[in-house]
Amino acid sequence: MTSTQPPSFPRQSARTQRFTLGAPRAFTVSPDGSRVVFLRSASGTDRSGLLWVLDLDGDGGQPQERPAADPRELLGGSAEKLSAEERARRERSREGSAGIVGYAVDGAVELAAFTLSGRLFTAELRAGTSRELPTPGPVLDPRPSPDGRLVAYVAGGTLRVTGAEGQEDRALAEPEDAQVTYGLAEFAAAEEMGRSRGFWWAPDSDGLLVARVDEREVRRWWISDPAHPDREPSKVAYPAAGTPNADVGLFFVTLDGQRTEVTWDRKAYPYLARVHWSAAGPPLLLVQSRDQRIQRHLAVDPETGATRTVHVDEDAAWLELFPGVPAWAPESSYARGFGGGRLVRIADEGGARVLAVGDRVLTGAQLQLRAVLNIGESDVLVSAAAGEEAVEPETGEIHVYRVNELGIERVSQGAGVHSAVRAGSVTVLASSRTDVSGTSVQVLRDGKQIAVVASYAEQPVLRARPVLTQAGARRIPCAVLLPSGLRESDGPLPVLMDPYGGPHGQRVFAAHNPYLTSQWFAEQGFAVVVADGRGTPGRSPGWEKAIDGDFGLTLDDQIEALQALAGSFPLDLERVAIRGWSYGGYLAASAVLRRPDVFHAAVAGAPVTDWRLYDTHYTERYLGDPAARPEAYAVNSLVTDAGLTAAEDPVRPLLIVHGLADDNVVMAHTLRLSSALLGAGRPHEVLPLTGVTHMTPQEQIAENLLLLQVDFLKRALRLG
Repeated sequence: MTSTQPPSFPRQSARTQRFTLGAPRAFTVSPDGSRVVFLRSASGTDRSGLLWVLDLDGDGGQPQERPAADPRELLGGSAEKLSAEERARRERSREGSAGIVGYAVDGAVELAAFTLSGRLFTAELRAGTSRELPTPGPVLDPRPSPDGRLVAYVAGGTLRVTGAEGQEDRALAEPEDAQVTYGLAEFAAAEEMGRSRGFWWAPDSDGLLVARVDEREVRRWWISDPAHPDREPSKVAYPAAGTPNADVGLFFVTLDGQRTEVTWDRKAYPYLARVHWSAAGPPLLLVQSRDQRIQRHLAVDPETGATRTVHVDEDAAWLELFPGVPAWAPESSYARGFGGGRLVRIADEGGARVLAVGDRVLTGAQLQLRAVLNIGESDVLVSAAAGEEAVEPETGEIHVYRVNELGIERVSQGAGVHSAVRAGSVTVLASSRTDVSGTSVQVLRDGKQIAVVASYAEQPVLRARPVLTQAGARRIPCAVLLPSGLRESDGPLPVLMDPYGGPHGQRVFAAHNPYLTSQWFAEQGFAVVVADGRGTPGRSPGWEKAIDGDFGLTLDDQIEALQALAGSFPLDLERVAIRGWSYGGYLAASAVLRRPDVFHAAVAGAPVTDWRLYDTHYTERYLGDPAARPEAYAVNSLVTDAGLTAAEDPVRPLLIVHGLADDNVVMAHTLRLSSALLGAGRPHEVLPLTGVTHMTPQEQIAENLLLLQVDFLKRALRLG
């Protein structure tokens, strides 16, 4: 008999990949406003993504959806086989799905290119047909030319190009040896800079800018699987803090293979953080110094490779990178009206994160800019949160705004987290709210809804009930989640702090699904607190940069939030646990090792314990060069002070969880901490996860990991 019982939340969360399967994503709008292209799997438990087209002016003028490419048909029902390079790309982008997980389109959004099992496919988006193009070797990152005649891709570290019909496949840039690749992003760019690409088509399709990555100086690490001693370890070029980075150059390559090197002071500015090339202007680069305190916006002459400086940014702490910028505004009266140029950028000025076009700053302290979504003829579409000087607090909210010389207009409505994609008069607006599961997607034309993109995501078996608030003198953004059946007579509850708590890791959102796991822990009898202290994004530049050189402030803010909330919520401060992953794992382990007077148990997942083992671009941004600032690495390390807690302080239960296949926060972090704890006579538990990376996408492991954490926390806090 088939059971009619609903699945448990851990089982449902695991099999739906945290309720992301079946939800539409990765939207593209055609310039003529007739089509919206997106990815979505066929159900809330189907991992295989399909490429879809929404014809906005279908039969009878009504919007109509249709699949443009189905992986099962294209692969004939056979299982996917991913190359090691493709698995690494997906790990960098935290992509755990299957099927079509990404695509690129031509300028008219009529041709899409994507990979399946390392094979190259294209889809004609108007006709609804798809085909495979013959290629040598596993394919990475295929991208049609703007005119749709060609498709460029990378195979074996070589940048290649083929006709859209599969004719005249040829190499444009071949590596000189095994240490070099053309057309791919290096580890630091893909993991930390948000740059997953390594080549960019010219707007007229007559050539490409191509990144050359030389990793010969990067140190090699070996990631082994002790559960399979018969297998060779995988070799990873990992640029740990204070060690050499990959040498990244840039070339303009014509379709006949002629190369011109793009020149800038690569010794002073080794990080190629952004590349923008559109019909609005010459190629535009953003390059950073290694300490990330200086960056230059450079315009490129493709014919000579020469660059000129358009703008320079400097900051005493560090400079953040943002999606969508730098870019050029169109050559129009709107752009010229801003005066002083057409460079669009996001900058930290006057204590605020602002939008600037040319010499004019168009926003102030009322907004905290997060991304540029689209640059139109008469405005810029941006993503932003309320700044510290906002009239009303909007805890966890992110909105979409139109900005021009006349002012600022909010596009999204209602409390929530909103994002958008736009081309011309058509905008795809995705909105999440605290009272509704998932994300609703509406298509607007000239501001009026003309279509809705359906989601096939499953409805969770529980409902999250976050109470959004601000805590303490610093007004720390928080969410508090309590058991659904709680009665006042039940008294104070054991507390579970559930943070990420570090840079680039906002957890407090005005949305429902981000709190589902926290709510499940609450249903096990905990009062769960999610707090975004200093260092987390969304507040102000000063809020984020307060942690410069001192990660200890992130723990201080968790404590401040906890103690402040105890005055308003039933929190038992004598039974406080903390759990977290990655930076959150570091924070959890730090909590019981450094503040056992406050925290009574911790689950630390994939924790960074020794910052000398983490990568250059992230770690040196906050702690500097370990050779120049060794004290910053020592004071922020859990390994160096693991046994230094005063002898009279209590020893708190600590469970450390780590995937053996993690190539981001490698297993050495946990092993070094465990060794230090053992040497200091401090009991702890270690749970190694065989074959698991930093993402833990495996269904059974994801499910059981939640159950094991609850069991450990109840034992540690003696909850019966």
